[in-house]
Amino acid sequence: MMLKSLMSSTVMAALTLSLAACGGGGGNAGDEMPTLRRGISAKVDTLDPHKSSAQWENIVIGDMMIGLMTHGQDGKPVYGMADSYETDPTGLVWTFKLGDYVWSDGVPVTAHDFVYALRRIQKPEIASQYSSLLYLIKNAAKVNTTELPPEELGVRAIDDKTLEITLEYPAPYLPGLLTHYTTYPVPRHIVEQYGDAWIQPGNIVTNGPYKLVYWRTGDQLVSEKSPTGFAADQVCFDRVVYYELEDQTAVENKIAAGELDINNAFDGARQAELEQKFPGWPRTTPSLNTTYWSINSSQEMFKDVRVRKALAMALDREFIVRNVLTPGFEPAYSMVPPGIDNYAVERPAVDWKDMPRAERLAESKRLLEAAGYGPGKAFRFEFIHRSTDDNPKAAPVAQANWAEIAPWVEPIIIKQDTKVLYARLRQSDFQVSDGAWVADFDDPINFLYLLDSKTGQQNYGRYSSPEYDALLAKSNAEMDLRKRAEIFAEAEQLMLNDYPITPMWYQVTKNLVDPTLTGWSDNAVDQHRSRFLCREGMKAE
Repeated sequence: MMLKSLMSSTVMAALTLSLAACGGGGGNAGDEMPTLRRGISAKVDTLDPHKSSAQWENIVIGDMMIGLMTHGQDGKPVYGMADSYETDPTGLVWTFKLGDYVWSDGVPVTAHDFVYALRRIQKPEIASQYSSLLYLIKNAAKVNTTELPPEELGVRAIDDKTLEITLEYPAPYLPGLLTHYTTYPVPRHIVEQYGDAWIQPGNIVTNGPYKLVYWRTGDQLVSEKSPTGFAADQVCFDRVVYYELEDQTAVENKIAAGELDINNAFDGARQAELEQKFPGWPRTTPSLNTTYWSINSSQEMFKDVRVRKALAMALDREFIVRNVLTPGFEPAYSMVPPGIDNYAVERPAVDWKDMPRAERLAESKRLLEAAGYGPGKAFRFEFIHRSTDDNPKAAPVAQANWAEIAPWVEPIIIKQDTKVLYARLRQSDFQVSDGAWVADFDDPINFLYLLDSKTGQQNYGRYSSPEYDALLAKSNAEMDLRKRAEIFAEAEQLMLNDYPITPMWYQVTKNLVDPTLTGWSDNAVDQHRSRFLCREGMKAE
């Protein structure tokens, strides 16, 4: 295992001893330092907010970095580095007033840091997988493709405490978007001094309540309270340890040994068993999270919409949801999850949603036969699925569903490390794959933009529909939220009829949380910053 740290061996040894002292209680009287122990479901590759695209990395990054806005305890956007904002009558120009905050090395956080950061994420050499999320900023797409220089991006520092952002179109959801790590400032003086190594312990400078002090790849990361950081006076735990735990048995062993306070996932099919084993630990709540399976329409065999529709129709979502998945999940027949803001219209759905399963299978067979498959030409394809969560249990059911179409349908299922799978998706290196999207902000566009041809790597199957793209562009220009929602519904229905993806189920959040912790608030975006958490009998210092 590679040690990502510049600390001396003496300091490292001292930290190791201190962690051992904290291992049993995370804040008990005998602990040297009150410590919160969090499990995250995969290995952290980067803590650079402009290069990350992983939810588990966000758990660490969001404890250390704060944007103009941040998540409150309930997951709703609240002020972060900004103390206030206002918009002009067009809804295009947003002006933010920054508060008096400093980086952990004492250097003031200014509007210039945000200008630098928002330009940086659009640089081609950064290769951000999320750059398109910020294409709503004026000229961002053209800056990303080098058609325009970074100085033409619609952001400017009026003075040290005033930031102006100009948009391509009105975006009422901007405050929510500005909680996302892609919009976080980064310390220019540190980034330019250390390059890619700026995120390493000993180098990193943060503006949040915690700062990284230790990082051992494949094992754990450790952050400690930054006295000058945002909301540091509200922090209860002086240290947070993040264990990289993909194996659920390891998670349960740590809980049983008193070595873990939180884990960001559990096997939903075992919820009742886990509740009995660890009373009060399993927590679920409805979330803005859709599991959808991508069908790679850029590959020859999947360019035929009849093939894509046949695969979608054959899947028995009801059986999977009721018998395999976490209680509370719901079958999905549309991409945008229920409960999302700004979408109060009749929901789109596939036209066979209520068709009996036998009829679905018969239609799937007819479609594949019409596409040229049959006893003399088998339909053989690979379905890759994530190694985490409920996905390994759902995959064999899907395989059986597809095989029911006809004996000449031959699905092959392949389990992939979750990080490897998403890397393959971004390269469009797959035939059919599972995956999921958790809302970055509370608006339908955050789901629908994934199928826009301009989105890039997160449009996994490289779906391209000029009509769909035009509808999303039309929605951007619509100020009336009702009319905007109607345009979204038209776009979503068009996309669903084209089957570049097949929605599978709407998720609930799943966390294991020590019931002696206080400050935890279940919420639809599943954001739980360490600064809000404490333990019974403890208080912030």
